Amino acid sequence: MPWKESTCVSQRLEFVTFARMPGACISDLCGRFGISRKTGYKWLGRSTLGVEVHDLSRRPDSSPRRTPPGLEAHILTIRQRYPFYGGRKIRGKLLQEGIEHPPAASTITSILDRNGLLSPQRRRTRNWQRFEAPAPNALWQMDFKGHFALDRGRCHPLTVLDDHSRFCLGLVACPDEQGITVNSQLVPIFECYGLPERMLMDNGGPWGSSGQGLHTRLSAGLIRLGITVSHGRPLHPQTQGKDERFHRTLKLEVISQRPVWHDNAEVQSAFDRWRPEYNFERPHEALGFEVPASRYAPSLRPYPGALPAVEYDSDFAVRRVQQNGRVKLKGRRFFVGKAFAGEPAGLLQVEDGVWDVYYCHQWISRIDLTVPAEDEAEG
Repeated sequence: MPWKESTCVSQRLEFVTFARMPGACISDLCGRFGISRKTGYKWLGRSTLGVEVHDLSRRPDSSPRRTPPGLEAHILTIRQRYPFYGGRKIRGKLLQEGIEHPPAASTITSILDRNGLLSPQRRRTRNWQRFEAPAPNALWQMDFKGHFALDRGRCHPLTVLDDHSRFCLGLVACPDEQGITVNSQLVPIFECYGLPERMLMDNGGPWGSSGQGLHTRLSAGLIRLGITVSHGRPLHPQTQGKDERFHRTLKLEVISQRPVWHDNAEVQSAFDRWRPEYNFERPHEALGFEVPASRYAPSLRPYPGALPAVEYDSDFAVRRVQQNGRVKLKGRRFFVGKAFAGEPAGLLQVEDGVWDVYYCHQWISRIDLTVPAEDEAEG
């Protein structure tokens, strides 16, 4: 039977004191203090040997399974070189270096904690699920990282990420978020890595449009290259979760490392140094701690250098999109998007009075002739 936790030390002192008195009855004292005779004689024996009545440490004299000092020092060296790596990433780095049986990630985390290298605010729970494209270049995510001030102007980081591998295809310090700027940066990316099957963007400029239809001239140009353009759900940034997570890493490991950047050229130089490290050195937890480059290969669809002609099968009725974004059908005009002004659109009848509108391979709108003319609206 144990001692009562609240006053165990003082109770032990009283018990030992009373037990040493002449004529003391040990059994009676044990009953009074609510302990077993075995416990009573244990503490009486310890006091006779001059041992204090405090609990002895349960720490073992040796720990044969403790991480060797040399390996622990190496873990701290990796953390010093990569100050943003946690236990999982450091373990992945050890595996990359050929260490066959590295400590568990939890052990490495304990080593970091023991050496005061963990932030108390670090996140401990995960409330999300992962989804990824089935192969490289099946889907690219593109977005602007939130802009920040420079000594001269502002920087608008443009990021392009392969969904399957997390390989960073483009990281550009842009002076603005205009469509012409994005297009000029996408051309060298396409020339180097080829064309993806699909690209995912949000609904903001320059790839989303407010009041003029879903698409912009930039997204229309991507469609014409044979790329399917997708837009995330409004107010749901998690749709582009991988790019959003990449932005967090970019801010932590690069952008926040200086209080003020001089100009975009200086930022771009830092981006160019960091991108190879991210792609070829930094283990990624979602990839089983492999690096993004281990799962990426350039697309087999080369960049054509010029926009191909727009062609439709014989099943389509072809209509030129007017400058106001409308097409004419059966004497009526229907809005399909100003991004396609001057371009041929393909209309495919899907049922009586209902037509789907395509630009190249991509569905862009639907025309319903059964709706009264006064209900026609832009968008």
